[in-house]
Amino acid sequence: MVFLILGLIIFLGLHSVRIVADDWRTAQIAARGANTWKGLYSLASAVGLGLIVWGYASARGQPAVLWDAPTWARHLAPPLTLAAFIFLAAAYVPRNSIKARLHHPMVLGIKVWAFAHLLANNTLADLLLFGGFFLWAVFNFRSARGRDRAAGTVYPAGTLAATLLAVAVGIGAWLVFAAWLHRLVIGVPAFR
Repeated sequence: MVFLILGLIIFLGLHSVRIVADDWRTAQIAARGANTWKGLYSLASAVGLGLIVWGYASARGQPAVLWDAPTWARHLAPPLTLAAFIFLAAAYVPRNSIKARLHHPMVLGIKVWAFAHLLANNTLADLLLFGGFFLWAVFNFRSARGRDRAAGTVYPAGTLAATLLAVAVGIGAWLVFAAWLHRLVIGVPAFR
């Protein structure tokens, strides 16, 4: 459990710098250069993510069950994660209506993904992992929307073609992950 917590502190802490210390981040980028900042940030993020994966896998070997997860929650998780995958795809497909409306669909996708997993899972490791990501996404989404307002950011209107592409990519990625990769990577089938 220690490695999971340490990984979450490193990974989510790094990804929270813009939320709590945006001016410091800007100064570091100016002092070190954008590429150096990105390299150090990516390296530290990879270490944090590795610790999260290792710690979560270790904790699942000896689960500390906190509550009985209701059966209905397992049935609600697939459509919620489908929405999360669509939001994630919308973050990368230019000029889609989802991004035009939500502005930060990736962060919203992480929030929905974490919420779905909090509903369907019931151990301390699940609470730490998914609860940590959920709280981070709530604060990050709020912070990003605030930065947008302060900067007067205007998102371009979306097109129907781009929106349909984002939805199709999200559905396709979700199908691949749910049908095959979830079991391969996580060790648990997505549909139980």
